[in-house]
Amino acid sequence: MKLKKLLKNISYIEIKGPKDIEISSITQDSRLASYNGLFIARKGRNFDGLKFLDEAISAGSKAAIVDIYDPFLKNITQVIVDDTSSIEADIATNFYENPSKKLFNIGITGTNGKTTTSYLIKHILDQNEKKTALLGSIEYILGDTKIEAKLTTPDSINIQKYLKEAVDNDLKYLCMEVSSHALEQNRQKNIDFDIAIFTNLSLDHLDYHKNFENYKNAKKKLFDALSEEALSIVNIDDKNFKHLIKDTKSKIFTYSIKQKADLFATNIKYSLKGTVFSLNYKNEKIKFFTPLIGEYNIYNILAAISVGIRLKIDPQKLKEDIIFFKSVKGRLEKVKNSKNLNIIIDFAHTPDALENVLKTLKTALNQENLENIKKPKIINVFGCGGDRDKSKRPLMAKASEKFSDISIVTSDNPRSENPQKIIDDI
Repeated sequence: MKLKKLLKNISYIEIKGPKDIEISSITQDSRLASYNGLFIARKGRNFDGLKFLDEAISAGSKAAIVDIYDPFLKNITQVIVDDTSSIEADIATNFYENPSKKLFNIGITGTNGKTTTSYLIKHILDQNEKKTALLGSIEYILGDTKIEAKLTTPDSINIQKYLKEAVDNDLKYLCMEVSSHALEQNRQKNIDFDIAIFTNLSLDHLDYHKNFENYKNAKKKLFDALSEEALSIVNIDDKNFKHLIKDTKSKIFTYSIKQKADLFATNIKYSLKGTVFSLNYKNEKIKFFTPLIGEYNIYNILAAISVGIRLKIDPQKLKEDIIFFKSVKGRLEKVKNSKNLNIIIDFAHTPDALENVLKTLKTALNQENLENIKKPKIINVFGCGGDRDKSKRPLMAKASEKFSDISIVTSDNPRSENPQKIIDDI
């Protein structure tokens, strides 16, 4: 693609150097720079891309997006802009020819439940001949291609790259986890979401957002950007839903397990073998079974079913689809073992998520052992990641102490922190 075509509808101050050059790749990572490439010298919180410009030139880059002109640089066209970060998504959208316009786009945000909900939606749509791409915290699935995820929501360039691959693979739907970091950094820019889902909101990422209000407002951006034709699907059992949708132009669809909503669950019975509940939609009540356990998984299922209803999939067919969805790796995942012990792995990394998991297991165990005088014990092994929100560490311990019989505090990924200091904080 010619540089002048790549810059179409993009605001810049000045171009120093030839515009009629061929650009064969774009990147903001100098380690990935290549011959005839465009390097975006992006400014981040802890780095300045200008410091890596020489490295990009050495790799063969022919053009660069910069916010300061360097007259001493040779053999590279410099496009001077006000803010390199704000136009990254626009450059990527142009380079990959705006692939999201050819997809039905579903975005999911919230503190917990995004991953399971996204896999549930993909499962339902795939089962109903609506082949779906998935971008989430475990992996990016683009047809037969699977890529291990480095970020819950990729950077702007990779988002557009992956969507182009999805379109090339003849996929028609996108299901995407949209993190608060991504929303704050506008990585999702130029994706017109047809559906946006709110799962829940609790304390997380305050190391980045500084306070809960900022965190909440970052999530709100997803709904603020929706068109009148779009749909917001929201969990009304979380009081934060009102703030998130107060300025949206979209239509609203609600779900709940504690009150009447557009879609709600009643008669819920939990066990370690799965969960039974009644789905209430319009004047219909349908009995569902899912192998998933726990209250919060019912929320995830309701969100996914809401998408199915929006896409006119029959609720009776959705009932069949839910039965055959087993679990997501690392989300209340049962570990097979020769001693017939109930060993479960879960990603729970916030106080709210940990409390929900432990309450779920305690409820399910008690349901299965009503006749036993001696109740089974819950032994919880957990830790907290380093260089992340420190305020939640004692709250994780509080949740564990309240709902476990034995708590074993160990190391998660300490990163640059002293592991013992993290444990002391907990």
